[in-house]
Amino acid sequence: MKRILLIIAVVGMFCVSACGQKQNNKENKQMKTLVTYFSASGVTKQVAKQLSEVANADLQEITPESIYTQEDLDWTNKQSRSSVEMKDRAYRPAIKKDLANMESYSTIYVGFPIWWYTAPTIINTFFESYDFNGKTVVLFATSGGSNITKAVEDLQKTYPDINIKGGKLLNNPTKQQLEEFVTSYR
Repeated sequence: MKRILLIIAVVGMFCVSACGQKQNNKENKQMKTLVTYFSASGVTKQVAKQLSEVANADLQEITPESIYTQEDLDWTNKQSRSSVEMKDRAYRPAIKKDLANMESYSTIYVGFPIWWYTAPTIINTFFESYDFNGKTVVLFATSGGSNITKAVEDLQKTYPDINIKGGKLLNNPTKQQLEEFVTSYR
């Protein structure tokens, strides 16, 4: 009888241990949130930092291989780098692929400044550089005068297989506005 009770106790402890291990594996595989952004002048970078804090998310910059200079960003010069890139919607500026663990994220906020009423072509490079299968993408942007509507439409049309939920223009957002934004896409 003692032997049977001992066997039952050992089997019971094994079951409890196995269940605990299964729970730990689930926790280890829990998907995370990422805030990634392209910022040519630093404005979008500041918003991305604030958003990552509010969303309790990792932060990653979309870095061009060749950094944009002030001359590159001169939208009044039709020969500037940004003007030339935005005229050719098929152009894809090279980026540094710094993100090694994309598979660990389920929700990805993608931020950028509005250029010529839409997203800069470097955002296309980003979308074409990683696998977004099974992920939710939420866009955010900064702008001196444009809204985000055309950028959202353009990206949803260009990438119909990516689950782009929508987006919001976030110019100088308060913490409360960022919290509402994050909550609205959960």
